[in-house]
Amino acid sequence: MPAFRKTLRRFEEPGHARFLTFSCYKCQPFFHNNKIASVFVDRLSMVTMQFPVPLIAWVVMPEHVHLLVMPDVTQISMTRYLQALKRPVSAQVLKRWRELNAPVLARITDSHGRTHFWQTGGGYDRNIYTDDELHEKTKYIHANPVTRGLTDTEVEYAWSSARHYADLE
Repeated sequence: MPAFRKTLRRFEEPGHARFLTFSCYKCQPFFHNNKIASVFVDRLSMVTMQFPVPLIAWVVMPEHVHLLVMPDVTQISMTRYLQALKRPVSAQVLKRWRELNAPVLARITDSHGRTHFWQTGGGYDRNIYTDDELHEKTKYIHANPVTRGLTDTEVEYAWSSARHYADLE
């Protein structure tokens, strides 16, 4: 009997911020590699300029990403936005790993011979309804590296919007 697979339901409601979380395949710490984290952040910057989805806060943790965005869902769905963000990142990283015949390929190849960068299932997507919740999620995102012990302060962590909030960049 096949295992139950949870499917993500997205609620595209105009005027609501969205708290998004998505993970690397099998929660592997791909973003612990600064070059891979940089590939993601560069793509995030490009997609933020390309689509009507203002970025409120973000953090790239070793094995997952949190985004807080304010999409214009009349112009773009979150599914399309995330595809435009995530697919090029995985394609670029997987291409490089294949060129190098990197050992990680064995850990990210499923029983059907497909390689994965992102965990399947769509991640976590929550609509944000109040300003209080928006501020709480922003604090949560920026505190995540400190909570995990990756850095002593929020602004020391390179892969986050916390430095921008502190006017350090």
